[in-house]
Amino acid sequence: MQTPTTSGRFRWRIVALLFLATTINYVDRQVLSFTMTDELFRKEMLDIPPDHNGIPTVLTREATDRFKILYGDVDAAFKFAYAIGFLLAGWLIDRIGTKRGFSLGIFFWSVSALMTSFVSNMAGLRWARTSLGLGESANFPAAVKTVAEWFPRKERSFANGLFNAGTNVGIILTAVSVPYLILNFGWRSSFFVTGLLGFGLLILWWFTYTKPERNPQLSASELAYIRSDSDKIPVRKVSWTRLLGFKQTWAFAIGKFMADPIWWFYMSWLPDFFNSNDALDQKLDLKSFGVPFLIIYVVSDAGSVFFGWLTTQFMNWGWSANRARKTTMLICALCVVPIFFAAQTSSLTVAIALISLATAAHQGWAANTYTFASDLFPKNVVASVTGIGGMFGAVGGILLALLSGRIITAFGYLPMFIIASCSYLIALILIHLVLPALDPVKAEELDESEYWSVAGRP
Repeated sequence: MQTPTTSGRFRWRIVALLFLATTINYVDRQVLSFTMTDELFRKEMLDIPPDHNGIPTVLTREATDRFKILYGDVDAAFKFAYAIGFLLAGWLIDRIGTKRGFSLGIFFWSVSALMTSFVSNMAGLRWARTSLGLGESANFPAAVKTVAEWFPRKERSFANGLFNAGTNVGIILTAVSVPYLILNFGWRSSFFVTGLLGFGLLILWWFTYTKPERNPQLSASELAYIRSDSDKIPVRKVSWTRLLGFKQTWAFAIGKFMADPIWWFYMSWLPDFFNSNDALDQKLDLKSFGVPFLIIYVVSDAGSVFFGWLTTQFMNWGWSANRARKTTMLICALCVVPIFFAAQTSSLTVAIALISLATAAHQGWAANTYTFASDLFPKNVVASVTGIGGMFGAVGGILLALLSGRIITAFGYLPMFIIASCSYLIALILIHLVLPALDPVKAEELDESEYWSVAGRP
């Protein structure tokens, strides 16, 4: 007789759809970090003519430093909108449903990405990225809620790890395609072409996604397996204020606040690090970004899947969720520590290896922290909790983004990598102090007026 786990695997198709969505989300997000290394783009954003009397204008060191500081401010604007958007997206998705809420997010970010190809200065770029941040914030609340709807608790970290691997694939595709587009068709083509991808995703999502109970292709045995540890009392409505009263929310928020800014630092500044870091014996440009970034983010993908699988394996051995997740997160935190040396080595190979290890560990950390929301809260508030955590992560990203350009122009990349090397260990210590055991919040612990009882009481 077949078991539920072998008689149906439709739920993994849903993960594949989330993987695709996350990939496109990161393509649109990542385009700017590669485009910013293009000389013509920098000149146009700074309102500097590309040539003078037929002779190409050369950017001075002062102009380059000014561009990096302004770029950091644009990055902070994106993250500010992302923080606000995370809260709004989580709230909206919990109220109008995953399908409609995510569809709105995809549409909004795709329009914003496409419109970036028409900006002509830093002010226009700032507004375009702000709009993009609002739309892109829907991806993770929707994806984490979808995993909570489609997977039993013991499989969620692995499922989260799989869809989260799309972040790396998105960066790889960007590193390979965007330099080609810029070199052959100009920097505007990079935003226009990649912005079109979201509209295809929107059509696919709208005509593919349904809840498990409404999906005719899902077998009865697989549905029973998905529902094997479902919440008995579904939550109707819970305010952000109420959710902030739980230490479980704060544990998740701490993990995001400390780690997300580091990942965003990698996304925003690694192309410039490889392009301008004087310590390296070799420098990369639009013609040579492809292979190194392919290596970094293939390793990151492996880390996302491996560390998500590792937690699941620990739990299959009989470990508690608390022990399994925190052990995996400790391993991830330790793997990031050596990254400070990447800013000191002269070897491009060593720098790539250290950054690859750190990004893989971050993805493992992310796969496990995202699972906090679905492990610790009833399904009906997972998107809201994810939105709160994402908002805290974005606030941390805003603070680091505002400082990054100024720190890099004044002191180089070493201080930034030192911050990265210790953030995860500090975060894990704080999480354990706030939440020594990963005890889930039960529906009945929420305000009694805000849930449906088994008997149907309003």
